[in-house]
Amino acid sequence: MHVRDALAAEVDSGRLPGAVFGLWVDGRHEVSFALGRQDPARDAPMRTDALFRVYSMTKVVTSVAAMMLVEARAMRLSDRVSSILPAFAHDGPTVEDLLMHTSGLTYGPRAASTAVREAYARHRLAVLPRELTADSLVHGLSSVPLVHTPGTTWEYGSSSDLLGVLVETIAGQRLGAFVRERILAPLGMLDTGFAVEAASSGRIAEPFSADPASGAAPAVPDQTFDPTAPPQLDSGGAGLVSTLEDWMRLARCLLDGGRFGDVRLLSTATVESMTRDHLSRRGIPSVPGPGVPALNTPGYGFGYGLGVRLPGSLADLPGSPGTFLWSGTAGTTFWVDPVRRFAAVFLSQSPGPGRVAHRRLVIESVWRDLS
Repeated sequence: MHVRDALAAEVDSGRLPGAVFGLWVDGRHEVSFALGRQDPARDAPMRTDALFRVYSMTKVVTSVAAMMLVEARAMRLSDRVSSILPAFAHDGPTVEDLLMHTSGLTYGPRAASTAVREAYARHRLAVLPRELTADSLVHGLSSVPLVHTPGTTWEYGSSSDLLGVLVETIAGQRLGAFVRERILAPLGMLDTGFAVEAASSGRIAEPFSADPASGAAPAVPDQTFDPTAPPQLDSGGAGLVSTLEDWMRLARCLLDGGRFGDVRLLSTATVESMTRDHLSRRGIPSVPGPGVPALNTPGYGFGYGLGVRLPGSLADLPGSPGTFLWSGTAGTTFWVDPVRRFAAVFLSQSPGPGRVAHRRLVIESVWRDLS
């Protein structure tokens, strides 16, 4: 396979510590493999059941949880966040804004404004705020300035963390408990969660101690953290740890319109709504476009927790219109092509500039394998 050869070359060159990959084609064919080292410091070989910090891919699970509550009529997309979380002082953002990243919230370390960066730092609002409580997260996000008027601009940031707290409030339980009972257990995603039990710690994939290209060490907690330490906050934006098999189950569920075997998480109509570009529908500009942080290419809009490839796409990567995807800062990605009916999952613990190149390489290689 082109994808196996391409990843093996990256491992052999020292640019990638190790990786796992899986492909599911229309229920007929599945391929999975592991390459390289699971932990470079221990020279441990990669295994297909390795545990990966999936970071922003967590947003997809949190979005599914929120849409389950919308389907149950426990909340509406048009509800103001402040009507559900009275401690959230900004009155403009809606539930839909959190799902679409049009809330006006950002990621502080990535903000263009020095004042905004300082405000987020003052409230310890990291990309992965696992050391905060739900109350301190809401207080912090209430205290920082919004970078855009809600509903006007796509700005990637802390929206999904706030969405996770909103789910907790409506469900009356921690986000981790809700997603375990309502999503993970029904799908058989038994190795996915916000913390790793000590007995499974030997399966955790680890990055290089320094990025091969830049020489920089991974940032803590934004690019690496100890997943065996229980978090104060189940971060809806970046907190999950998962495996190849588990994430493929979720990808297949979304490919099949919310159904996995005899289990139905969401209606087909809800999944179609989640995986449709809503930015164009609402006339919302994206700066930069959703495909830029994920794949360094334009041509993508955004649905509810997922980037969506646009028709007549300007993307410089192969793909079908309507393909939906998302990625994580430590080097993970997955995508689902509803036209050619396949799902693919690529997991690596390789934060740093090279992660975007590896995602692009995998997508290009899979397209060649399927052509």
